[in-house]
Amino acid sequence: MTGKLTIPDFQKMIQQALSNVTARAGEFSELDAVIGDGDHGEAIVTALNAIAKVSNADDAAGKDFKTLLGDMGFGVMMETSGSTSTLLGGLLLGMSDAVPAAAKELDAAQVKAMFKGGLEGVQKNTKAMPGDKTMMDALYPAVTAMQECASDDVEEVLKAGAEAAQKGAEATVQMKANFGRARNYGEKSVGHADSGASSWACMFGAFAQALA
Repeated sequence: MTGKLTIPDFQKMIQQALSNVTARAGEFSELDAVIGDGDHGEAIVTALNAIAKVSNADDAAGKDFKTLLGDMGFGVMMETSGSTSTLLGGLLLGMSDAVPAAAKELDAAQVKAMFKGGLEGVQKNTKAMPGDKTMMDALYPAVTAMQECASDDVEEVLKAGAEAAQKGAEATVQMKANFGRARNYGEKSVGHADSGASSWACMFGAFAQALA
């Protein structure tokens, strides 16, 4: 793929993310059970289903990016509760804020800006930073790698993000949790990947896969 990201492309990305994350939901819940309450797999699948519901609606294909992303963000936060929904909602609303009005296709620079806006949207909803053993350890490097990718090919930009997200998730194995309930486990949190970082890396991998 070169050129521009279209609404149908983005719908494919959302569907692929739902599919890939659902397939690994048990794994994410098992990781969460080590230092959390063990429901992350179910929580992110529920949230992605709410997002996909908006993406698959009959009128979705006729929307521009700003409207569709906004509808997805509000949709997930209204339909489901919990931190996963809030963070995904923040991502989508931030992405909506960062795209041009009425745009139905985005070039590589605009895709980079969209994901940068998404990161900023998430940062409004969490004080977690890279190194705290959270989903930020996948999201932050993914967005950074996208910004640094010199290619004008949207697929290459998403691939760079996916690879960085995966490396970020793998790096959480050696981290001690500093955030949320998991921080109470101290050194016991070392040796296992973070469930949120793992699921968000899976999501970014799906985004790239959908366009490959």
